[in-house]
Amino acid sequence: MNEYLKLQDLLRTNKMLIDDAILNFLPTNTDTKEIQTLYEMMRDYPSRGGKGLRGSICLLWCELFGGNKDSAIVAAAGLELFQNWILIHDDIEDGSEMRRGLPALHRKFGVELAINAGDALHGKMWELLLTNQKIAGAQLTLDLLSEFSKMLDETTEGQQMELSWNFGNDWNIKEKDYLLMVTKKAAWYTCITPSKLGVLLSGTKNTNGRPQVLNLQSTMKKIENFGAHLGIAFQIVDDVLNLTADESKYGKEILGDLYEGKRTLMLIHLLETVSEDRRREIIEILSKPRQCKTADEIKFVFNLMNESGSIEYAREVASTHSELAMKLFDEITSSQSSVNLQVRDQTRNLLEYLTSRDY
Repeated sequence: MNEYLKLQDLLRTNKMLIDDAILNFLPTNTDTKEIQTLYEMMRDYPSRGGKGLRGSICLLWCELFGGNKDSAIVAAAGLELFQNWILIHDDIEDGSEMRRGLPALHRKFGVELAINAGDALHGKMWELLLTNQKIAGAQLTLDLLSEFSKMLDETTEGQQMELSWNFGNDWNIKEKDYLLMVTKKAAWYTCITPSKLGVLLSGTKNTNGRPQVLNLQSTMKKIENFGAHLGIAFQIVDDVLNLTADESKYGKEILGDLYEGKRTLMLIHLLETVSEDRRREIIEILSKPRQCKTADEIKFVFNLMNESGSIEYAREVASTHSELAMKLFDEITSSQSSVNLQVRDQTRNLLEYLTSRDY
């Protein structure tokens, strides 16, 4: 079996464990029909599949430092619940049509009910995390909750930046602004926090319950730096895939970011590259409400991105940040005597996959 197939098998195995934890925790039945609909909505996105990348990162970093993945299942499930409830709200805020190959939740049930289902999942996330006390004890559980709180702060700040650009019709966005936004919105909950949670939980099988990591505080700061670079690369790749991927694999609307007028790195590069007249023409198209944009207009902007080298530029920036992340990963793991070498290779393969995937 080649390394790619081994990685896919690992992701499937971890995803099954995480899904079981989530779906066994979420409520299923009630005699009140309105609440029954809520329960079905809460289980909708978690039942749609997905790769479970964030949960797997958490499990692998736990094993990486000598822990048992069973100790990190609840935290990994909490990460996936976090993603599901923010996606429900994110899809509403962005006016997205699809999620994981199916209509977005607000398209199926309406905006008001979808918001409420997202709120309910948010509450269940904290409720699930509190059950960690049985495995990790009170103090470590508080540490885990603190990490989740930090992740939520960073993610919502990043979302605020992006929404402000969109609703304020602000097109004077620079590359550094985009990189800060994606670090907050994507890197923290995709890479930084999952890795830190895994490290914290790696010591739960030991008698003192603390991770066997040299210079823990310093290592955590290095993980934040590593995760920021990896998260930037991950999001840029995701933005590129939104324009170029096979929709049947990607599970979201192709060219949806252009219909939504998202300020991606490709768009920022394009607007800085073209003439002032062409720039005004592009902005005029993308400033229209989604329903007023035509397929020909969107294709026109997409073709300009190709002609201007904007997509290739974004790929190069993603590659640079990916290389920096992997260098930092190697530094972190080589400095720790407790690292499981087999898991290190598995983790490295997953991290490389995050920025080389085609869907």
